[in-house]
Amino acid sequence: MTHQYPALTAEQKKELSDIALRIVAPGKGILAADESVGSMAKRLNQIGVENTEENRRLYRQILFSADSRVKKCIGGVIFFHETMYQKADDGTPFVQMIKDKGIVVGIKVDKGVVPLAGTDGETTTQGLDGLSERCAQYKKDGADFAKWRCVLKISDNTPSALAIMENANVLARYASICQQNGIVPIVEPEILPDGDHDLKRCQYVTEKVLAAVYKALSDHHVYLEGTLLKPNMVTPGHSCPTKYSPEEIAMATVTALRRTVPPAVPGVTFLSGGQSEEEASINLNAINTCPLMRPWALTFSYGRALQASALSAWRGQRDNATAATEEFVKRAEVNGLAALGKYEGSGDDSGAAGQSLYVANHAY
Repeated sequence: MTHQYPALTAEQKKELSDIALRIVAPGKGILAADESVGSMAKRLNQIGVENTEENRRLYRQILFSADSRVKKCIGGVIFFHETMYQKADDGTPFVQMIKDKGIVVGIKVDKGVVPLAGTDGETTTQGLDGLSERCAQYKKDGADFAKWRCVLKISDNTPSALAIMENANVLARYASICQQNGIVPIVEPEILPDGDHDLKRCQYVTEKVLAAVYKALSDHHVYLEGTLLKPNMVTPGHSCPTKYSPEEIAMATVTALRRTVPPAVPGVTFLSGGQSEEEASINLNAINTCPLMRPWALTFSYGRALQASALSAWRGQRDNATAATEEFVKRAEVNGLAALGKYEGSGDDSGAAGQSLYVANHAY
């Protein structure tokens, strides 16, 4: 018989569970604004804007200054360390701006992917050293949830059993450390869309990865009611010649989750994985109208798929800030509807919302 020593008190469990449920309340999802300095360089370069701390601040301000309309569709915002300590033009800390809207503040706590020796180019994620102290400080500074991203690839010989196991264990250690510090961990095992694999292969790999993750979380005594999952949707590889309907993607995704994710988990917040803004919304809507039992909230934790139109409208010009904020609000509202299975689709794939956001071997 295995033994578990009490890891969390009843009060700690209740706090974690309450935070998780607030983030994924009906019709609400997450704005992932936790791009690293390097990732922001790629975003800003696209629109001809220099990657300076001030320009990053101005861009984040566009997203965070959205009015009260976002309260009903954004439950949480994930910050990058730099952003956590920045302020708006009027001196209001960004953390305060978000909290004043009743939205939960989150923080990216991993230190990026590193090569996993003995594998075919696979990776693990670093950042466990000093994580407990960082979490304690972030909690004091206003963060109530965290994110840690692990990355797996589909190819002829990946993901390997070693990579699956190692990344599952790293995610479980991170989740356990977060919970000890009163922070809800978002567990993110991302399977990249790179490759020409079909839908069935992605579903199979997703099931294997998620099964390993939940085995590891169980082994580490992680309190599932105080966690969220951030997986990829089950989609074909970006180079797959077969095109699948949103309904087929939804059925494969929900089936994979039903086979692996315990109903104790309050919510699944999908990453957009390089889909266009419109595609990410339509697929999320299909997932929420899928004719299968779905015991968790199925919603979004989008970065690029909430920001592409806003970035395109802003182009680094202060005069465009209001228009850019409107674009962000529009996408947030669309995804709020999709999380309820009530989005009809705009039918317009010609603008920024229809542009593919795929980046090969995406890192941030």
